[in-house]
Amino acid sequence: MAFNLFGNRSAKGDSDKLAARVARASSGWAALLKDLAGEQGERVLDVGPTSSTNINFLTGLGHSVYMADLLGDVTDPRWTLSPEGVFPAEAFVASNLDFSGRHFETVLFWDTGDYLQGELREAVVDRIYEVMEPGGKLLAFFHVEPDHQLHRYHLRNDGFVDTQVVRTCQMNAPLNNRQIERLFQRFRSSKFFLAKDHVREVLVTR
Repeated sequence: MAFNLFGNRSAKGDSDKLAARVARASSGWAALLKDLAGEQGERVLDVGPTSSTNINFLTGLGHSVYMADLLGDVTDPRWTLSPEGVFPAEAFVASNLDFSGRHFETVLFWDTGDYLQGELREAVVDRIYEVMEPGGKLLAFFHVEPDHQLHRYHLRNDGFVDTQVVRTCQMNAPLNNRQIERLFQRFRSSKFFLAKDHVREVLVTR
């Protein structure tokens, strides 16, 4: 089954009217796919613009899919800065990452971390850690150079993902490997992959 926990957004955002899809090799996805293909009945959290391709792909493997478009949620007018210029990270996480007791074996975090402000990014990763099963895996992408085009990522069964530009989005300063390791310091282990398109991929284990 596929669920959208946040605001009942539909998968119609996956429209062909958007930019064309571009295939890119993903060593992190290829490694994660081996695990998903060998299991049944896992809960997968897909964090990013909704992709009907991903819903169909993952349910076809026998898994349940939960969608969370955090970068869409963070633009809601109610999440305005305080008079001191501080984003209400704690309130945002409590409201938008309430999974009603569900825990996940797999999280597709994509490049969400590049577009969340530091304190909010850390709060989101901490919350995701709390709702993952021990031994669960999370796949994240980090741009080596600034990229202000937000992409939707579509899963494929050949070790590639299709990328599709959704809109422009202000990206934070790129994180280096040490900063990424600190972001996931509560996790048990991490494995880095450097792609040819200057994107760091990291597969972390809870």
